Amino acid sequence: MANLKIGFIGCGGIANQKHFPGMAGMEGVDMVAFCDLIIERAEKAAKEYGTPDAKVYTDYKELLADPTIDAVHVLTPNIAHCEITIAALEAGKHVLCEKPMAATEADAKKMLEARDRTGKMLTIGYQYRHFFANQVAKKVVDDGWLGDVYYAEATYLRRRGVPTWGVFTDKSKQGGGPLIDIGTHALDLTLFLMNNYDVDYVVGTSFEKLGRLLDPEHQGQNNWRGDPDHWNNETYDVEDSAVGQIKMKNGAVINLRASWAINMAEAAGASNQAYTLLCGTKGGLDTIEGRVRLNHVVANQPTISWVGEKVQGYIPGFTPGPAPKSKEAEIWVKALRGEGDLFVTADQAYVVTRILDSIYQSSKTGKAIYF
Repeated sequence: MANLKIGFIGCGGIANQKHFPGMAGMEGVDMVAFCDLIIERAEKAAKEYGTPDAKVYTDYKELLADPTIDAVHVLTPNIAHCEITIAALEAGKHVLCEKPMAATEADAKKMLEARDRTGKMLTIGYQYRHFFANQVAKKVVDDGWLGDVYYAEATYLRRRGVPTWGVFTDKSKQGGGPLIDIGTHALDLTLFLMNNYDVDYVVGTSFEKLGRLLDPEHQGQNNWRGDPDHWNNETYDVEDSAVGQIKMKNGAVINLRASWAINMAEAAGASNQAYTLLCGTKGGLDTIEGRVRLNHVVANQPTISWVGEKVQGYIPGFTPGPAPKSKEAEIWVKALRGEGDLFVTADQAYVVTRILDSIYQSSKTGKAIYF
């Protein structure tokens, strides 16, 4: 079988942390094209990961014009996901788009329509689903240990963790702050574990407080990845925290919390990881410290059980040591070869984006957003 030819649009942080090494570890894959507005980034990627004849571009349309490319990874700032993904699908390419699916619900819907119109595959990069503890949690839920899950918490908090690189604090390029950046992981994971995407309404509030208030020059104010840089108060124009409540049509409720900077001690398991708490009629669980903690009843006694051994969830670019084989890349390549199904569907990712967009809209209007 001929090797799959893959192109990459965007050669920044997530590309180098996850997508390039992930695809480089796959057999039968040729990384043949790299595009970035900063040509040096594309050239560096091509040299490190590309085939000997890999091509470099600054215009993604030129990359998409290559008929030999089977699929592309869209790894740009959020606001560009929609335009580039639709163009790629219409050019006959399958697409893996980095999370979130889009900056707005309207853009995400356009992407779904383009997928349906072209018949090409579209998946979104929610890698937290693949972490070992989260896979164990999914098995616990599916095997019925929790019963009817009626309450959940989706949490991703950083006491001081504002990204000081890239365009994370630029609303015109990202569409928002921690809610759309890291809250999206916690929400996707929670919906996935519950296997419930049928939303009734959403209400929420975003806060623009500490990002503009704190002294960005104060050493130790922002302790994120040991980065000595600090954010710019004058250009910081996204929220620094957001909360939302999602009411499902079956009566279940999800409370979502996301923050880059908040005066709250970080809970174990909720810092720099997507953390989920699920409560059901038979028991509950949370994902904490790389393990699944099950709260249930044994011999009529309230019992806490640890399910499986502790395994640290690998976070690309953040976890020390060599990266394990990318499950996301493995599933994607198999799907491209017709040997398996997509693990993250665009329909699921669309619901995540719609919820996030609704929280922002609810914060502006002070009203619940009904689906």
